[in-house]
Amino acid sequence: MNLVGSEGFGPRIAFTLRDLPFVGDIPVSETVTVTWMIMFVLLVFSIVATRNMKKKAKGLQLVVEQIVSVINNLTKQNMGERNYMWAPYVGTLLFLIGISNIIGLLGFRPPTADLNTTMCLSITTFVLTQFFGVKSKGPGGYGKGFLQPMPFLLPLNIIGELANPVSLGFRLFGNISAGVIIMSLLYGALGSFTESLFGLAVPFLQVGVPAVLHIYFDLFAGLLQSFIFTMLTMVFISGAME
Repeated sequence: MNLVGSEGFGPRIAFTLRDLPFVGDIPVSETVTVTWMIMFVLLVFSIVATRNMKKKAKGLQLVVEQIVSVINNLTKQNMGERNYMWAPYVGTLLFLIGISNIIGLLGFRPPTADLNTTMCLSITTFVLTQFFGVKSKGPGGYGKGFLQPMPFLLPLNIIGELANPVSLGFRLFGNISAGVIIMSLLYGALGSFTESLFGLAVPFLQVGVPAVLHIYFDLFAGLLQSFIFTMLTMVFISGAME
């Protein structure tokens, strides 16, 4: 499968930055463009939602406070009271992946259907896990954990630790990209059926028919996978710190 090119089911090149000093032309993929668009929307929403905050919450402020409360409780339940500081990161990860997964409903290609995106997210989780594991236990204490329950299991424990970011990234990528491929094939088939059965150039069968599958692949599976990725991130980090 082409992951970065402009053919097949891979993301297309959205535009090219040309004649840049020292680097020349830089192609910017659809993944990067949509990701920055999502980040911009989240940034604007954060600014708007936190302006003119009042002691007695109402309207948008009340909704935001409820969301923050849910994320705080989720973090405490999965990472413990002493790891409460992770709530902002957990919330950011949940919203970024969630919106990235369901943005296909608006006609955009989900950034998480690109392996580059999901592996970057999983490697970030891996780096945070190792860093805070060493910080919490010390180099010796953290390294000793790889000798449990028996010292001869050290190679297997290391392989298992290295496999976590791979499985985490490929799980998210596989579920989202599968939905993108299935919906692309469905739209192509409906367009062909319209032309062959009715002799019409307008693919009217594409309107309404795929709605049920969109609800499953884009909405249900997208939100579910964002929750799973975030939960596993919390489990890995808190487990390394314990």
